[in-house]
Amino acid sequence: MSFTIRLLFYLLAFSFVSCAKEETEKIKPTIGEVTESVYASGVIKADGQYTVYSTVNGTLLKVNVIAGQSISKGQRLFELESEKAELNTENARLAYQLSLESSRYIQDKMAEMEMKVQSARDKLTVDESIYRRNKNVINQGGISEVDFERIELAYKSSKINFESTKKQLTQLRAQLKNEQSKNAINLQLNQKSQNDFSIKSAFSGQLFDVLVKEGSLITPQIALAIIGQANSFLLALEVDENDMVRVKTGQKVLVTMDSYKGKVFDAIVDKIYPIMEERSRTFKIEAHFMKPPPKLYPNLTAEANIIIQTKKNTITIPKLFLIEGKYVLVNKDEKRAVKTGLSDYQKVEIVAGLKANEMIYKPQ
Repeated sequence: MSFTIRLLFYLLAFSFVSCAKEETEKIKPTIGEVTESVYASGVIKADGQYTVYSTVNGTLLKVNVIAGQSISKGQRLFELESEKAELNTENARLAYQLSLESSRYIQDKMAEMEMKVQSARDKLTVDESIYRRNKNVINQGGISEVDFERIELAYKSSKINFESTKKQLTQLRAQLKNEQSKNAINLQLNQKSQNDFSIKSAFSGQLFDVLVKEGSLITPQIALAIIGQANSFLLALEVDENDMVRVKTGQKVLVTMDSYKGKVFDAIVDKIYPIMEERSRTFKIEAHFMKPPPKLYPNLTAEANIIIQTKKNTITIPKLFLIEGKYVLVNKDEKRAVKTGLSDYQKVEIVAGLKANEMIYKPQ
């Protein structure tokens, strides 16, 4: 092939490509639907999913469960070494039993004191009667001053003795009650502390994972297991603080997952946590699938678009044809200001400044 023919071939090819390129860089607006949405990301969680922790320190002696099995409320999951707690409980039990035995002695003393109170009451009644009779006749000279003072002193002494015995009886009753209550409470506290070394499930569900091994040193900060409802899952999503004011419960959510590439699932916003995470500057929300995927697992990643509003029969153009968010190119090099409305990740609504039959050009 001669140089001239090759050059002509290249020129024709370049001209064809340039024309094709020029055709792809100009379009007319379309009449269609545009949807405004808010981006969110997060993970799949089992309904009621929670992490099991210990409330006490200790060595893990036994793991009673395996990952994947069903769990019932109150089922024993882990056993920690509790020899010290058992000794404390036994000491508390002995102290409580001793207080019960001591109470019999105190009750005998109370019976004796009740008799003294009754005797003091009877004597006070007699002395008071004598005192009142002689008080009426002293002015008539029926009794000497010395004899009346002796009678008055006996009455006052009986009154003091009666009040004293009553007080002693009240103190014995309080002592008995307090001693028994204190030892009973101490026994209950030690029994509960001992029970804390046997870690139980707070809910029924499925055990998704066991995070520790036998022989490990356990503290309240170490996660032991993850439990949640089997075959019931929700979306735990995070929304940026700049978008949160537009999100509310009941909004539709379009969900995609790496586990189901190319598929979109519908969900609904159920719950909004009304506090921002300071580190990530995001808000937490929860959503449920309207029709969940056939198989889900906790902690699968998910991305979502929360639908804020949708408009139909509106003029839209691709975002790539918009300049600085407010201009389009007409007549290849003429910038025209336009007013935009809703937008999604691909297209934007044109509210004013451009008609549906006008041609626009893609910026270089």
